[in-house]
Amino acid sequence: MTVFGFLRRHEAVVWLATVALVAMGVASALSMPSAIYPEVEFPRVVVVARTGGAPPDVFLTAVTRPLEQALTTVLGVQRIRSKTIRGATEVSLQFSPGTDMWRALQLVESRTNEVRGALPPRAEIIVERVTTGSFPVLTFNVSGATDPRELRELAERVVRPALANVPGVGRIEVVGGDVREVEVVLDPEALTSLHLTPNDVAQRLRSAMGLVAVGRVDRDRQLVTLISDAEPKTLSDIRELPIVTTPTGGIVTLQSIAEVVEGSEDRTVRVGGPLGETVGLSVARLPGASTTEVVDRAILAVKALEPSLPPGVTIRPVYDQASLVHESMSNVRDAILLGILLCAGVIAFFLRNVRIGAIAAASVPVTLAIGFSIMRLCNQTLNLMSLGGMAVAIGLVVDDAIVVVEAISRHLDAGEPPGRAAETGTLELAPAVIGTTLTTVVVFLPLALLQGVVGDFFRALAFTVTSAVLVSLAVALVLVPLAARRVLPSAPPERAVRRFLPAYDAMIRRLAKHPGVAAIALLALCLGGAVAAPRVGQGFLPTMDEGAFVLDYWAPPGASLRETDRMLHQVEERLLKTQEVESYSRRTGLEMGLFVTEPNRGDYAVKLKPGHKRSTADVISDLRKEIATAEPALEIEFVGIVSDVIGDLEGSPEPIEIKLFSEDANALQAKAEEIESIIAKLHDETKKSGVVDTKSGVGFSGPAITFNIDPQRAARFGVNATDVANTVTTAMSGDAASAILQQDRLITVRVIFPAEVRTSLDKVRALQVRSATGALFRLDQIASIDYDKGQTEIGRDGLRQSVAVTGRLEGKDLGTAIAEIKTTLAKEVKLPPGMTMEYGGVYEEQQASFRQLAISLVLAVVLVFLTLLVEFRSFAHPVAIVTGAVLALGGVLLGLFITNTTLNVVSLMGMIMIVGIVAKNGILMLDAVEDHLAAGDTLRQALLRSGRRRFRPVLMTSLAAMLGMLPLALAFGAGSELLQPLAIAVIGGLTVALLLSLIVTPAVYALLRNPR
Repeated sequence: MTVFGFLRRHEAVVWLATVALVAMGVASALSMPSAIYPEVEFPRVVVVARTGGAPPDVFLTAVTRPLEQALTTVLGVQRIRSKTIRGATEVSLQFSPGTDMWRALQLVESRTNEVRGALPPRAEIIVERVTTGSFPVLTFNVSGATDPRELRELAERVVRPALANVPGVGRIEVVGGDVREVEVVLDPEALTSLHLTPNDVAQRLRSAMGLVAVGRVDRDRQLVTLISDAEPKTLSDIRELPIVTTPTGGIVTLQSIAEVVEGSEDRTVRVGGPLGETVGLSVARLPGASTTEVVDRAILAVKALEPSLPPGVTIRPVYDQASLVHESMSNVRDAILLGILLCAGVIAFFLRNVRIGAIAAASVPVTLAIGFSIMRLCNQTLNLMSLGGMAVAIGLVVDDAIVVVEAISRHLDAGEPPGRAAETGTLELAPAVIGTTLTTVVVFLPLALLQGVVGDFFRALAFTVTSAVLVSLAVALVLVPLAARRVLPSAPPERAVRRFLPAYDAMIRRLAKHPGVAAIALLALCLGGAVAAPRVGQGFLPTMDEGAFVLDYWAPPGASLRETDRMLHQVEERLLKTQEVESYSRRTGLEMGLFVTEPNRGDYAVKLKPGHKRSTADVISDLRKEIATAEPALEIEFVGIVSDVIGDLEGSPEPIEIKLFSEDANALQAKAEEIESIIAKLHDETKKSGVVDTKSGVGFSGPAITFNIDPQRAARFGVNATDVANTVTTAMSGDAASAILQQDRLITVRVIFPAEVRTSLDKVRALQVRSATGALFRLDQIASIDYDKGQTEIGRDGLRQSVAVTGRLEGKDLGTAIAEIKTTLAKEVKLPPGMTMEYGGVYEEQQASFRQLAISLVLAVVLVFLTLLVEFRSFAHPVAIVTGAVLALGGVLLGLFITNTTLNVVSLMGMIMIVGIVAKNGILMLDAVEDHLAAGDTLRQALLRSGRRRFRPVLMTSLAAMLGMLPLALAFGAGSELLQPLAIAVIGGLTVALLLSLIVTPAVYALLRNPR
């Protein structure tokens, strides 16, 4: 009994199993987690250390270098970079691909703890692994005409717990508003009259306030805890606390020397929105959680709170990644449906049989549904790459069904009954179909060697396509013939193709006589590809119109939070006047991600209205000009939110990064500013093309007042630098002496001097410090005061001092821009001795990815050749087929050139796929030649008969593949731009490959079999 006979006997079981698998696939597709990109393992850990306000050079020596020296020996560290500003440092560790990042995080924490003893005692150190969960998928603005402290408490105590209970929600960050505290505002004159210092008051409060368990006692057969309670309950209780006893026995209470009021912590961060000052909430998802489900549930949780909110308070979402995911998924879904319809149209046109066309077309949704089941079983997620893989696979999965139904149709034309035609046609084409499927699959094997973001992205796409292609093989060899024998009565003649066959026969005869003509055609194709190649731009990842963007800004160095806020009102006026802008959220003194940030820096997250008329790029271009005109002192930079997140995760956020290395800080600063001014000129305002948002990379910390303590004079009073620093810290920044319990939270009690004292240098000089004998003296008796205008922030890369000049692009591809920059800098810039220059950023990532993909392309060609060698057991067939596949790459370049599409990692992926797709057609052509040669035909006769026999299936499969990818190539809507270059590359390659498979491949084969 044949295999087909076995399937026919158990046909009911086969169809039942198919229905079950399809149902499971539909259920899987509806329940799978969804996100904008695959779950990516980023090999990066960041260490942030903060303490005091030491200048960058001092902080570098005291904190940054000890951390670098300890962390550089962590197993797997590939690269270490640091940025030191006043009072803080950020150390970024890049690990080698394949590193176990949870173990790496533990090792980093262990080394950090080992070196902690050598750091300043009050150093606050945060160690965090950078993941997709480090960045928000949803942000809210909490606004209202109420006390900023109440807004903050509402966000912390009401909104945050509601969001934390949502399944899949990860980190929730609350920023902005005011943090409530009790301020003990000292009266300097009263302190002087009582011979008290700020430290004295803080110490007495610390001693007088407390709730301590002091022991246990057995009483009445119970173990009773003993508690010493001196905890004040209200502000009045704090005011009545005794501070000092007078010589006459009188008690001086706190209210006699200070004003006790409800206040708030000094602001270091300010958050704003269209309704004014707000409190911002950022919601991240847990790894593996569905973005759409997390966002939808979080928004519902917030809406449920609206009836209980105070009057006038609103909570509005600003950035919503789920909307981009929904729109992108819908667009890719529509591309899949349209691709299926176009493929069905091709089949119906060529076969002129609705039933046959329906069978072939129905194989696509069946294959895709079963593919979703496999994705679910393998813990894959729905994202642009995996779902895009389904869209890409449409033209491939229908190929096998087309070949089988075409063979069945041909046997029906010969007069065979449907059952016999289904069995004969399937068995006849089974070896060729299996071979074509294997060649498609093997081209994806080298992608397992890819590393980094590109590897993670394309492994998701390769898994989806491979699964779909393998399922389509089973569908074509099992389900298609079973369906055909049931529903096909007969088939009409091949009217759609017959008119082209005489011309095709004549062409094959000429090529069989003169195979040298094929060589000339090959040479012409090579020349066309060679001409197009240098004219095709280069990029990294395609840009997407997300309907949102990030606006990063830098106020002048040293600008206060208030001054920065004033400058930003000009920006917000422009945003509100821009018709496409729906909402925004602004943060000052804080940036997205784990960064050390000065108060003069921050960012806007801007959301555009759905269906906005102008593109996001046009909106950004106009805003860039308007803001530069309104606030020329404000440096700005625009970037897409998703691309910004990917760049931050990789540690290479800027497309253009020119790194300078030298131990001479002044030379670095001068050369960086020179290079920045040069590349800023590489922009054409009329064409809106060139380098924009340039930065010299030279950052300045704000001005500082330095108390230079004289050790000799301090020693005479019996004090040291720590004693003086503690006194000044208490007076200026305050001392969190204690806390009181209000409701269910602790409120800090801070001892501090009034603002008029903290802002007056004369009054600061007069601060009272207690000597070792108990006597008081003025601060200026042991310290002089100097004014420092500010110092340069210190960047280091690979333990070398460096500065990175950066820029972004508008209307120009990365490869062309970098080439112009290199040419210009080579002419106009001369580096001083000891200084070196490197190119980093996205360009560095692009070059590394290109090298990996080029190796994958070569390996794909080799694997296809070996597969063909095993299948045909001769060298003529593989050489002829692979020659056509390699030459089809010229069609890829021509397609990219004609459509003005860049050669990027996505279009390179299309080039790899083309190798397998073109080989499929070559197998179909030469497999038939072998059949005719085995029957006794001459080589010429075999080529002619094979051409007539395979002309229709090759033409159908090629057109089906091209039309199946056409919706992706047209890129309708957000998200589809990501895979547009791949679709264009495949269509361009297939257009040329169609001619190669039908004409050149047979000619090359004839040349190899009969060199004369």
